[in-house]
Amino acid sequence: MRIFNDHVFIHMIRTMLTKRPINLTLSTGTLEAAKRLGINISQVCDEHLRAVVRQEQERRWRQEHAGFVAAYNATLEAEDLPLAQWRTF
Repeated sequence: MRIFNDHVFIHMIRTMLTKRPINLTLSTGTLEAAKRLGINISQVCDEHLRAVVRQEQERRWRQEHAGFVAAYNATLEAEDLPLAQWRTF
């Protein structure tokens, strides 16, 4: 079963890969050193920002779902894992 049709999937990929120019202020010394070292500044900024966004999304998800996770863990503590009696490990 396909979850996405091709058009939706292609749009998602294009949106994730599309880049646009922005203004960015960086410290002069760091910028000059990066250029001397041949570091692709746009790529480094994009990769780091992607990681920071992912971390923040995860943090917010954990915060928003903390009640459910706590309730689920309490249920497991009280009732054990479902079908635990048939586990072979």
